[in-house]
Amino acid sequence: MRIRGWIRRAKARRLRDMRSLLLSAALAATLASAAGAQAPDLVGDYQLAEGPDVGGGLRIAADGSFEYGLAAGALDEYSSGRWERQGPTICLVTDPRPVAPQFEKAEPVAVEGAVPTIFATWPNGEAISGIDFVIGFDSGDPVEGYTQYNGWTLPDDETRVPRWIEVREDIYGITAPRFDLGDADRGRLHVRLIPNDLGRVDLSGACIEARDGTAVVLHRKEGDMRFVRMEAGPAMEADEEAEAPE
Repeated sequence: MRIRGWIRRAKARRLRDMRSLLLSAALAATLASAAGAQAPDLVGDYQLAEGPDVGGGLRIAADGSFEYGLAAGALDEYSSGRWERQGPTICLVTDPRPVAPQFEKAEPVAVEGAVPTIFATWPNGEAISGIDFVIGFDSGDPVEGYTQYNGWTLPDDETRVPRWIEVREDIYGITAPRFDLGDADRGRLHVRLIPNDLGRVDLSGACIEARDGTAVVLHRKEGDMRFVRMEAGPAMEADEEAEAPE
């Protein structure tokens, strides 16, 4: 299964959570309007002001907590924690801090009767396709490629023995130190991807400021994101993405 397939399943679950967030936000705004109340300062529910293929929401709660979610193509990320006031802005602290995904070396396994040069799996042993790699040798140019459902094997006319392999996953920026291969490895590597908190992003230090009355801007190291306050009105319906493996 491609890593995008695993991410898509997780995204479908989180999109349902995002739908609940948006629906409850619309209901809360309606009730607040009916009561003649006004949300204090930046407290409120916001939706991402971006294109049709990107969806996201931000909740700044009066109890000092926040929730954030984003779905953009193959990328799905979320965060939650608390916020602290700093002058005219509020700054976020993700709590608990996410544990990054990591690759670890595992025992080589046979696939379709042969041990591939490189094979990537989840902890349950299911194969992952689409993991980029670079294979180095004692001499000559490295070989680059990406894993398939059955791993990846050097062509028959390649007589060099791999001495190291680097792997990475670009959607979530997952990297690992170079895996050096000894004689016992026989030029082969099986890597296991431990998801940990895959998709949970650390927004600690990101700050939010008011903009244009009904909008806020989230300043994070990856770039600014603009959100608009959700107004009272009919609940918005959100399409749920089908859980279909690639």
